[in-house]
Amino acid sequence: MTIDQFFELFLKELESQSSLWSYYKYHTDVKSFEFRKAYFCQRLNYIADKIKKQDSLTWDIGCGYGTTAIYLALNGFKVHGTTLEFYFKEIPERIKYWSQFGDVSGFTFDYEDIFDPGLKPVKYDYIIVQDTLHHLEPLQEALKIISDHLAVKGEIVAIEENGNNIIQSLKLYKQRGNKRIIEFYDERLKKTILLGNENIRSIQTWQSEMNKQGLSIDISSVQYVRAYPPFLFNKYGYEKSIEKEQQLWKKNKWMREYFFFGINFIAKHTESSSKSVTHSQTSNHSMNH
Repeated sequence: MTIDQFFELFLKELESQSSLWSYYKYHTDVKSFEFRKAYFCQRLNYIADKIKKQDSLTWDIGCGYGTTAIYLALNGFKVHGTTLEFYFKEIPERIKYWSQFGDVSGFTFDYEDIFDPGLKPVKYDYIIVQDTLHHLEPLQEALKIISDHLAVKGEIVAIEENGNNIIQSLKLYKQRGNKRIIEFYDERLKKTILLGNENIRSIQTWQSEMNKQGLSIDISSVQYVRAYPPFLFNKYGYEKSIEKEQQLWKKNKWMREYFFFGINFIAKHTESSSKSVTHSQTSNHSMNH
């Protein structure tokens, strides 16, 4: 299934699923439709373009309502989604809807906290963190867990907000000040969970944080998205606006660093950490025999 086909079916789903409207605002903010569609499709296209191995295992941390995982499952991939809060209860109804259009059995999901000691010790070829990294706290503990669950040649596919974006940074400061980490009590898990309070970071900061856990961002994979306001999307149209934005960030460092809203990137084990993991796995294999 193509992304365009998926998006059209997604809009039809939303017509009867008003519970999703507060998150997906296509029916409540018509003037920004092209603007929002571009953001949705660009990010989904980025993920789909990176996840290629058909026999791979993918972990979607913070899968939310499961939209990305459903798309991947419809295209034959196996994805396990981890989610918390109000998202979880909406997923079964969504599975029912999407089952009309293909096999979504490759998508499994659990209500779980990645910090739980009982987390399954699975190695994943891909780990998706979409709008999720800036919520994970303590961050270094989270990155260690992610690193430990990433296969030797696996890839972390990250979709994030740009922490250098001036407008978004001012907006978030007005909302939460410097209170970048908060707590909430999860009634289902019966425990208090730390949460990054929209604790967004720049690509440079993410690189520094990743390095502490033997991970490194592939600079050639970095993509910036969303700079034009909604009225320009309405003026130029969906495809032309995306084309202009993609040309702009590649030419203008100042614009991409401080005025583009989103950053997408791939992170992997560094060469030294990959060798360490391989040696460890070989040793464990020998000990088991």
